[in-house]
Amino acid sequence: MVINTKKMKKGLSPVIATILLIAMVVVLGLIIFLWFRGFTEESITKFGGTNVKLICGDVIFESEYSSASGSLFLSNTGNVPIYSFKLKIQETGSYETVDVKDIVSDWPETGLDQGGIYSGLVSISSGADEITVIPILRGSSEAGPRMYTCEEQYGEQIVL
Repeated sequence: MVINTKKMKKGLSPVIATILLIAMVVVLGLIIFLWFRGFTEESITKFGGTNVKLICGDVIFESEYSSASGSLFLSNTGNVPIYSFKLKIQETGSYETVDVKDIVSDWPETGLDQGGIYSGLVSISSGADEITVIPILRGSSEAGPRMYTCEEQYGEQIVL
């Protein structure tokens, strides 16, 4: 008696194969979606839709620091309102970054509008060699108002 071995093998039914194929496509699509989502970030806009990163190039300000008196002078000489500033305080071999709003008590609530001036006392380490003043802008996003710190290239260096 000869048994045909081809008829004894069983495969997946077409229904199960289709369900597995659909599940693999859905999982693969989800993985690609989450991967791509990591490359995009929520855009922060200013002035009716312009990306705030592009506005950083239009920011014009002046800054001075007197280490003798500890006074910091900031002036917005451009047309872009500046919400705050980051101070990158560099010492030999290290640096620290602080927000102006965190180290002064009388910073204007809305920041410096066009022509705005701030002058006040700040305590900066006596070992500091250089201060880089970096503007922080306030923009809007789908989640509401958001702050954006411009890149360091848009900052101004004060050599002590």
